[in-house]
Amino acid sequence: MLLLCCLALFPLPVILLGQDYLLTLGTRILIYGLAAASLDLILGYGGMVSLGHAAFLGVGGYTVGILAFCGYEGRDLLSWPLALPGTENGLLVWPLAVALAMGFAALTGAVSLRTRGMHFIMITLAFAQMVYFFFSSLDSYGGSDGISLYGRNHLPLLDTGSDLQFYYLCLFCLGIFLGGGHRLVRSRFGRILQGCRQNELRLQVMGVATFRHRLLAYVLAGGAAGLAGVLLANQGEFVGPGMIHWTRSGEILVMVLLGGMGTLVGPVLGAATLLTLEEYLAMYTEHWMVFLGPFLILVVLFGRQGIYGMFHRSR
Repeated sequence: MLLLCCLALFPLPVILLGQDYLLTLGTRILIYGLAAASLDLILGYGGMVSLGHAAFLGVGGYTVGILAFCGYEGRDLLSWPLALPGTENGLLVWPLAVALAMGFAALTGAVSLRTRGMHFIMITLAFAQMVYFFFSSLDSYGGSDGISLYGRNHLPLLDTGSDLQFYYLCLFCLGIFLGGGHRLVRSRFGRILQGCRQNELRLQVMGVATFRHRLLAYVLAGGAAGLAGVLLANQGEFVGPGMIHWTRSGEILVMVLLGGMGTLVGPVLGAATLLTLEEYLAMYTEHWMVFLGPFLILVVLFGRQGIYGMFHRSR
């Protein structure tokens, strides 16, 4: 709650100081915070180490980009079995993007979750790379160059073209996920999910359908990451294969580890820390990762539960 209050007040000093670029940075933090928190749901609570989480980000983002592209050209994306015209209407595009991301998570999760450990990591990476090369090969939709949007999706009662209103829209989406996730992990479902991480065989002996619970968590995480992809595409008004590459999945994983696994709020702190350091270190040197690397190592070695753990202990 304190974190959300601070994020809600963040635009005030930014506007007073006239530093509009900080509002863009804050919006990116919220979006990546949502993506990282969704990964934490399956990693921190379910013990599912995925290196392909950016695939859901890409599915959501490309749904926005492709429908907008078809809308610009005035043609339908699909004509059979259902007509699907190109559109920039967020009320149509956003639920469809989340549904496609959840559907993709259900299909890939049904296969991936039958494996464990390194095999699970590699198969999620393989699925993500398949999605990466699939969208890279779509020459009619920009191919490796991606799709540039002429504007953001339209939503009733909101001016999504306003950076301030879009910031609060992203904050609302993040708050809904954190609130819902907080209740979820403290429910019976959440306790079973954490039990799967600790000793899944024992739960199976007790008659618990662990696979079904793990798959549902994976689908929910995929849907939230798909929503983050929708917001990211609208925020930058661009969609490209780079948002699906395995390095993007690695960045999201680092945000979770840096902020603190199994906390939901910690990954948001991790996203804020990583993106802020990247923004300011890059001003002084192109080799900013040389300085970022030792910082990450120190946090992982000495910060139990990451940055969230350090704040929690000090409080």
